[in-house]
Amino acid sequence: MADAESKSWLRGRAEKALVKGLTRAYSTVQVDPQRFLVQLRTAYRLPVSGYHGVYSLEIGELDAVADEVIRGGMKLAAVEGAGFGLGGLITIIPDLGILSAITLRTIQKLSLVYGFQFNTDNEIAELWIAAASAAGVDISRELLEKEVVNKFVPRVIQRIAATASGPRKAPSWSSASLMPKAQPTPM
Repeated sequence: MADAESKSWLRGRAEKALVKGLTRAYSTVQVDPQRFLVQLRTAYRLPVSGYHGVYSLEIGELDAVADEVIRGGMKLAAVEGAGFGLGGLITIIPDLGILSAITLRTIQKLSLVYGFQFNTDNEIAELWIAAASAAGVDISRELLEKEVVNKFVPRVIQRIAATASGPRKAPSWSSASLMPKAQPTPM
């Protein structure tokens, strides 16, 4: 009985720490669209003056840039994981927070590469939906209810934290999991 109680206490503490870290990450890791546009023009040599300009480019050219963005995020995540991995179980909470920030920034950059800006609350919610899907979190009920972002985002953060701190396997943050999966439509 005491063993089960201590496990639930430990899990609760870990979940609260993850929620706090993910909430802080949400407010501090936003990609600056204007700075990233400059990066697209200089580092990737895209001939665009704004994000609407990417619609006139070949999709293959955008895919090549997206692949580089994903590779960059994966390299950063690997270095971060190796560094925090040396700390063992003690560093798992900051490790997951930083990994979540890297994932969110990668999703934001990918949306910008294809010309989708995240200016409204609904667009920000879409980014969190993509992040939750990449983490393997099922959020279909909240999606159907279409709650406002101020209520929706904390729930997504809570579920990501619960998934990461639970007994399941670690979330897969691979580039393949960033793409939404087609859902069958009822007849």
